Order: sequence, then C-alpha cells, then structure tokens
Amino acid sequence: MKNILKYLLTGLLLLAIQVNTEAQSSKEAKKAKEVEVIQNAIDGKNYTFRAQSMVPMTGITRQLNGVYDLTISDNEITSFLPYMGRIYMPLLDPMEGPLRFTSKDFTYSASEDRKKGWTISIKPKDVRSVREFTLNVQDNGNATLQVTGNDRQPVTFYGYIETA
Repeated sequence: MKNILKYLLTGLLLLAIQVNTEAQSSKEAKKAKEVEVIQNAIDGKNYTFRAQSMVPMTGITRQLNGVYDLTISDNEITSFLPYMGRIYMPLLDPMEGPLRFTSKDFTYSASEDRKKGWTISIKPKDVRSVREFTLNVQDNGNATLQVTGNDRQPVTFYGYIETA
C-alpha cells in the first residue's frame, strides 16, 4: 500500500511540474510576441504614445483625464498633448496649444537600449515650439516621453505604446 501511495504522489508531482513548465513557456512565448509587435511598430514608424500622466518642471505629477497622445506614422507625427510650465514666448492663438500640431518634416532615429527597450528621438523641423521628443520604450510597452521645447520649459509624460 505504501508503494502505491509513493508512486501516486510521485506521478502527481511530475504532472504538476509539467503543467507549470508549459504555463511558463506559454507566458514566455506571449511576451516574446508582444516584444516583436512593439519592435515592428517602432521600426515601421506606426504606433501611438498614449499619455496617462505628466510631470512639468515644477515636479508635481498630474494625472491626465481624456485622450492625449503622440501618433507616429511613416510620413507625419501628430501631437495632441497638454502643456503646463513656463512659456517664454506667448502663442498668438490661445486656442492652439504648444504641443498640438502635425509635422510632416522631421527626423526619426530609434536605437535599442541595453535595458530591454528602445530610445527614440524625433526632431520636428517645421514646428517652432518643439526641439525634440525623446521616447523611452520598455519591452512591456510602457513608455516615457520627454519634450524639449525651444521657448518653454521641458515636460515629461508617462504612458504606454499602442500599436495599430
């Protein structure tokens, strides 16, 4: 009777180990597929950064309500982001935000990071208010966007990457 119980427990233990191993390998395969989707979107310039919070130079984190984003496509970038901070040169049209524009003339460079992610630099040439967008993307899709302006204080956004 003791031998049967030993064999039964050993069999159940081996079955549990096999199920756990299969679950881990499917999680790893799913994560690898997500990383590949993000990599393809970054290489193909076809994704959207969705901002969830922002940190102006004053250092107070503000949660964002609504949809604020930076959309990157092969031939244009569209920025619809809020701004808080000091502006050194006021806008002529107060309804137009400093980070609300579409640019068709820009430079785009993406490099793989050592910490399992990507660093993307976008420099619009036809927009006066923004010098550079620096987007740091993690392999899980979370991202940080730093906006450096020509006539205003820098601002940082936290959010995630959404692929098409």
